Amino acid sequence: MILTVAVLALGIHHAGAQYVTYNHDETKMNQVTVMETGAGSLTPALFYSLIHNQYYRTASATNKLSYRSTAGGFAYSQVGLAEKVDTSLTKRAEIEALNMADRQVDLAWTAEGPKIQKALASFQANIGRIYEAGGNASDTGVWQERLHLFQTGVSAVRDGYMPNAQRKRQYLKIYEDICRANDSLINYIVAVYGRENTREALSATLDRPDRTADIASEAASRWKEKSSGNTNP
Repeated sequence: MILTVAVLALGIHHAGAQYVTYNHDETKMNQVTVMETGAGSLTPALFYSLIHNQYYRTASATNKLSYRSTAGGFAYSQVGLAEKVDTSLTKRAEIEALNMADRQVDLAWTAEGPKIQKALASFQANIGRIYEAGGNASDTGVWQERLHLFQTGVSAVRDGYMPNAQRKRQYLKIYEDICRANDSLINYIVAVYGRENTREALSATLDRPDRTADIASEAASRWKEKSSGNTNP
């Protein structure tokens, strides 16, 4: 019985102790108030003036509330700027989305591709005519390299990340270069053909037998016969 009463009394003591957990300390309260809002004063004054004199003189002026107010003012002034930046970025994102769509679909090739392919085919066919005109492998190789150059340029434009307006300008420039090169190739083929014909004509002239002596001998014989015929009575 005595043991049970003792246990109950101990439990009541601990239960009561749970409500006595807050001991108000005026000194600490003043320090927190001064530190947070700048209101009140640090106590005991003698202690702070002797041990923490610099902090004692500046604590009220350097409270956290003033820093919070300053930071809040700056943050509020940046709301308008942030909204402008957000609006600008949103518009820029919309523009870039359109740019990406424009760059991913090669619409310029649909309009300019067929005539470029036709010009390339004509250029390649004319390269094959170099042999027919009397050219050699070296001559053909030079023009074949130019053909590869045009083909590489077309592939680079088709694979490039650029707007269709720029693609169209590049395609038109390549087409113009192919046509100019094709005209030069035709003139070259004509020159090679004329060169070979001239060489054959000169070779035929050089190989002709020299009959000058025979012609002179025949002329002399005819003259003698005519002379002897005139002297007969």
